[in-house]
Amino acid sequence: MVRSSEGTARVSYFHGIQRLREVSVNDHEPSLAVPADEELVERARAGDDSALDILVKHHHAAVYRVALSILGDEGSAQDVAQDAFIKGFRAIAGFRGEASFRTWILTIAANEARGVIRRIGRRKETSIDMVGPMHSEAKGPDERAVIASEASRARMMMERLPEKQRLAIAFRVDEGMSFREVGEMIGSSESAARVNYFHGIRRLRDLME
Repeated sequence: MVRSSEGTARVSYFHGIQRLREVSVNDHEPSLAVPADEELVERARAGDDSALDILVKHHHAAVYRVALSILGDEGSAQDVAQDAFIKGFRAIAGFRGEASFRTWILTIAANEARGVIRRIGRRKETSIDMVGPMHSEAKGPDERAVIASEASRARMMMERLPEKQRLAIAFRVDEGMSFREVGEMIGSSESAARVNYFHGIRRLRDLME
């Protein structure tokens, strides 16, 4: 069984961050076959700390974006990303795979970020440069009207949406989540997530006209 002390989880997180830095420096090196998350989770549960490092490499960017979408503050989002992985690694022995590891760790990050807001109060406005470009593989006309040549302006207008609409758009567009996954992230049903998303897109379109 994987060692689950906070110290071990913290070391695994920072090893994973170091791997990210090494990859960015040595991105000219040929890529090797990447194990699937399911395999990595099984290895981690069996005590393989290197599997935890790779899970950080796979999911750190998405965990950070989720935290930033909720908190609107870069430093706090970095702290939440760290705490989410540490909490997840400590609990990975109990991970049963009802959802994907990605959804599971992003849900932990979202809950941690909401806990920060409960402790310190309102979120900060998100810097456009911090969040990065908005993109989507969706084909609906509303999305094309909002997300194309005016991504930065759309980001700014998203700050004026209710939280669930803003997060539904962020999770759907930036993370490519299904509506079922979006619902898990924002604490609603799949149908409610769909409604929040399309209401948010419609409101965003109106704000940008």
